Amino acid sequence: MLALLIIGSVAVCAQNSSEPNSASPKSKQSSQSTPARNPSLAPPRSDRVDASTLPDDGQSSSKSTQIDLSPPADDAKAHPKSSEILVDEGSAEAADTHPWDPHKAAKDIEVGDFYFKKKNYAAAESRYREALYYKDNDAIAVYHLALCLEKLDRPGEAREQYESYLTILPHGPEAENAKKAIERLKTGAEKAAK
Repeated sequence: MLALLIIGSVAVCAQNSSEPNSASPKSKQSSQSTPARNPSLAPPRSDRVDASTLPDDGQSSSKSTQIDLSPPADDAKAHPKSSEILVDEGSAEAADTHPWDPHKAAKDIEVGDFYFKKKNYAAAESRYREALYYKDNDAIAVYHLALCLEKLDRPGEAREQYESYLTILPHGPEAENAKKAIERLKTGAEKAAK
């Protein structure tokens, strides 16, 4: 290896010394500072690769190569409740799934807040519920929905939403307000029952 390196450096030195001396030093500098371009050093491009020329080493990303995705034999014993969350594609539960889009949920909350400030509580409720459709258990949407339901004089539903908020964020920023609202709604329900 060392011999090849020495031979290569000798060849480069010999090539540099065989250049004509008639060239000005300026042109000599510019030719030395610019590296020679070798088109074979360009990175490979996928649109120029011919798949038939590639070696067939058994590794393929195509559908012809099947990978076993079945769970290990002792998986049911190790994780007994994991089958509860599995959904069969043909079942009715699969049709009940919905998209998860946190950006749309955040926008729905923002629009719901606008309607809430304008005292259009029915429209605000609709937007908060839509936010919960796109992002289950969103604490902000749940809390704002509870406020909205309270304004719509639906204390039972409002109380459920406050309790749901406390389930999601028991020590969240609105936890104290939610606890106070639950107590207020409980006393209101007791007074109405008398």
